[in-house]
Amino acid sequence: MPNTAAKSDSLHGFEPYQEQKGEEYMNEKQQEHFRKLLLAWKAELMAEVDRTVTHMKDEAANFPDPADRASQEEEFSLELRTRDRERKLIKKIDSTLELIDQEDYGFCEACGVEIGIRRLEARPTATLCVDCKTLAEIKEKQISG
Repeated sequence: MPNTAAKSDSLHGFEPYQEQKGEEYMNEKQQEHFRKLLLAWKAELMAEVDRTVTHMKDEAANFPDPADRASQEEEFSLELRTRDRERKLIKKIDSTLELIDQEDYGFCEACGVEIGIRRLEARPTATLCVDCKTLAEIKEKQISG
């Protein structure tokens, strides 16, 4: 019987990276793991874009009933907003892949410390360590009230 608990821990079909004792942080093996994970995530998002385009082409109809037409327009609008968020995420994934290429991935852009493998597994596009992210959120709350 397959282990479903291990399956739920995987992200985009990848098992979490298992660090080896004494292993250097952000070595080639780790960078390659995150590169593959990010590329798989990007491919999933791009497939969603393709599905949306196909769905909108196939489902587009000029309903005579205004309520039906409004429902379809609302559905399409929601889909397009979702795709717009995903488009922004794809740009962030591309920026993260550039950081890997420049060997700057995995280090906090504010203080320079290691972000950590576990945090990067949870949020592969993270650019701040937990402490700096927490401070940024506190400052944001203070500014916005």
